Amino acid sequence: MKYILLIYDDEAKMMNMSPEEMESDMQTWFAFDAETRAATTVLGGEPLNPTSTATTVRMSGGVPVITDGPFAETKEQLGGFYLIETDDLDKAIAIASKMPNLPSGGCVEVRAVMEMPEA
Repeated sequence: MKYILLIYDDEAKMMNMSPEEMESDMQTWFAFDAETRAATTVLGGEPLNPTSTATTVRMSGGVPVITDGPFAETKEQLGGFYLIETDDLDKAIAIASKMPNLPSGGCVEVRAVMEMPEA
């Protein structure tokens, strides 16, 4: 099955890191990435730019309404994702449980990708 691991954290924390702290944090993520790729099939994954660069699109009266930034102020922001293929939810959770953002208060949302019949 395919699972998406959505990585949430307080992006202000990242913005306030010193260059040395940022380098150490990135090395931890690189080690996690290598371990994950050795343990399962990684189909994709990327970090995201800060929410200040986001654009939100909604419909109002049948017309698209475009606003800068995310929809809501939240304590945690979506910072990146992994798309993996593994046997079951337990294995996906085991991988998510090793993410470096968890000890500092971040979280990871694990969701199965809906399988659609081929047309």
